[in-house]
Amino acid sequence: MATLQGKTVAFLAAPEGVEQVELTQPWQAVAQAGGTARLVSTKSGRIQAFHHLDRGDTFEVDDVVADVSADEYDGLVLPGGVANPDALRLDSAAVGFARAFFDAGKPVAAICHAPWTLIEADTVRGRTLTSWPSLRTDLVNAGARWVDEQVQVCTAGPNVLVTSRKPDDLDAFGDALVTVFAKA
Repeated sequence: MATLQGKTVAFLAAPEGVEQVELTQPWQAVAQAGGTARLVSTKSGRIQAFHHLDRGDTFEVDDVVADVSADEYDGLVLPGGVANPDALRLDSAAVGFARAFFDAGKPVAAICHAPWTLIEADTVRGRTLTSWPSLRTDLVNAGARWVDEQVQVCTAGPNVLVTSRKPDDLDAFGDALVTVFAKA
């Protein structure tokens, strides 16, 4: 199995609206591979996660996006939920933080609705991605090629981009992101 020993992975989430399982299951995959996961948000304190439309648990924020740089992390995970990436794409520091991983050639993994943040960061043009089906038109209009696959690993850019569709794909998503992040 791939190891993330000595690697720190940022998980970027808005203060409210992240799909809890899309945060916790990849987080566990990083931890089980020996990596350090850090929760980055637009505000300090705690974020409110959701189980679709129902409130879930809250999670302590480790770092505020305006106070950190992509240089401090080895990779970025963008969990989904409809409200989470919608809020992030309106925050210039969050968008710039996501874009910085592409500029630095560092791996990024995004699931479900999370590619909305990547569209705002103008990082999907010429890339092949999967996502929740309702993002297909948004991604195509932003210059991406959309595929309906459990996991898509795209190397056609400055970094490796791992994308996945939905919570049912989380096992495959976790395996792919650990494998890709371990090689970075």
